Amino acid sequence: MYTLRLVLLALAAWPVLGADITVTVLATSDLHGNVYPTDYFTGKPAERGLAKLATRIAEVRKENPNTVLIDVGDTIQGSAMESVWQYWAANRKLPVGLKWSGRAPTADPMMLAMNHLGFKGMVLGNHEFNFGLKNLNAARSSAKFPWLSANTLTEPGENARPFAPYIVQTVGGVKVAVIGLTTPSIPRWERPEGYKGYRWIGLKEATSAAVAELRKKHRPDVIIAAIHSGLSRSAADRGENSVDVIAREVPGIDGIFFGHTHNEVKGQEMNGVVLVQPKNWGISLGRIDITLEKEGARWRVVKRSGTTIPAAGAAADEKLLALLRPYHEMTERYLSTPVAECAVELDGRLGRVRDTALVDAINTVQMHYAKADVSFTSLFNPRVHVRKGAVTVREIAALYLYDNELFAIEGTGRMVKDALENSARFFQTCPDAGCSQGPLINRAVIGYQYDMAQGVDYEIDLTRAAGDRIVNLRRNGKPLNLDTKLRIALNNYRYGGSGGYSMFRGAKIVWQSSQDIRNLIIEYFTEHGRLPERPDGNWTVVPAAAAAVLATEAGEPADVQK
Repeated sequence: MYTLRLVLLALAAWPVLGADITVTVLATSDLHGNVYPTDYFTGKPAERGLAKLATRIAEVRKENPNTVLIDVGDTIQGSAMESVWQYWAANRKLPVGLKWSGRAPTADPMMLAMNHLGFKGMVLGNHEFNFGLKNLNAARSSAKFPWLSANTLTEPGENARPFAPYIVQTVGGVKVAVIGLTTPSIPRWERPEGYKGYRWIGLKEATSAAVAELRKKHRPDVIIAAIHSGLSRSAADRGENSVDVIAREVPGIDGIFFGHTHNEVKGQEMNGVVLVQPKNWGISLGRIDITLEKEGARWRVVKRSGTTIPAAGAAADEKLLALLRPYHEMTERYLSTPVAECAVELDGRLGRVRDTALVDAINTVQMHYAKADVSFTSLFNPRVHVRKGAVTVREIAALYLYDNELFAIEGTGRMVKDALENSARFFQTCPDAGCSQGPLINRAVIGYQYDMAQGVDYEIDLTRAAGDRIVNLRRNGKPLNLDTKLRIALNNYRYGGSGGYSMFRGAKIVWQSSQDIRNLIIEYFTEHGRLPERPDGNWTVVPAAAAAVLATEAGEPADVQK
């Protein structure tokens, strides 16, 4: 009787022959350390973060227990919470003399959170390398799931721990394989010692090999590719972003989750493959549903669909918040520490259409530490706002959202001119003779790819075509000789040529920072005690009518900051 009962229970749990079953794969991507539903740089609540997505994940699991959860990379870098933790992990001390309340934590907060939520795998992202291999390996060792990257290989003779190319999970009797892949452009952005022992092959080559191996060794019913790379915008972009190439040219894949570019794709179909990109920072959760029916001893895919699920409106998971509360509270103490003064109120809302003191502040810091003649930076956060009076770490840190490193390179006046012309693609050519109407902002160029220079004076003439807009380019009051040798400060991503700045790629690096630019900004103004009050006006958009249109088009009052 007991044996019969066991047989009946087993039969009840196994899918009925000929019946349909749906398996669900969920994915996060580009979380960048966002767990709490908080914008650390404004101190305000935000409809994002893994704690909110945890509630959405629980809802899907209740709807369909046959669910696999993965992450698509850029996970342990980005938020202030991760920055504080990474500083601790590297130095075993906290910034600005802070101390943990009670016993110091021992695990990376993102790995702790993902262990708690039952992630089955995490794709290696490029930003995982930002803090060096010591910190990367420490985070990886605290994960209870494999880090995946089929195209990241170990160099012979190096003591580098290989990454798993894929995982295979059986849910509801269906064998689901997930291949992990990483943009191969990391050597363009990171210092060689930061990825020592690793090399990258092309995404298509690695995907094809992984699919073939899976078919031979595991015979999965479903294959999902999880790719830390975006959809390519051009042939030149396909080294970094090749998802569309894989969808079109690698047979045998049912669905693709992807990331890296911080966009959102809610279930695009390409060559019969479902493509989903969840929004960055935990703003949405990616979902792919695969419906199968039994065909003899095998399953056959009969339907594929994909979408994203917003974090907005979900309650944050209280257990997850409690788990990471020590990290969150330390982050808040750090961000609330006063470190400098500002004599006037500063606002970044027009920081991409006119010279501002906030952008000058970043370039001042870069020129100081790099001992540079010329400096380039973007305003990564146009929402930044600094109050008059005491300035906290939170307000200064909000100037620079990314953990980029600072380089000084050997450059030329030609390099400066070419970089400024590339940057000026952010604007459109005037549609009328007087430049009295828009649109003048080129929405095809991402705002953080627009760099402003310090150390030279120049005008951006929007009556001229792209590539020929930089006029009156001067240094020390004289026209800039394009053959002049210059020491140029820029971040590691610009040095790698990202955003069209190929003129910097391969230049000789004469100095590089040992800490990220955000910490350099905090350190500089902690020591100097005062932020700049007004811009120096070294660049402007002409004609004046175009500058006025841009101020309105940026969506803010035309006279935010003098």
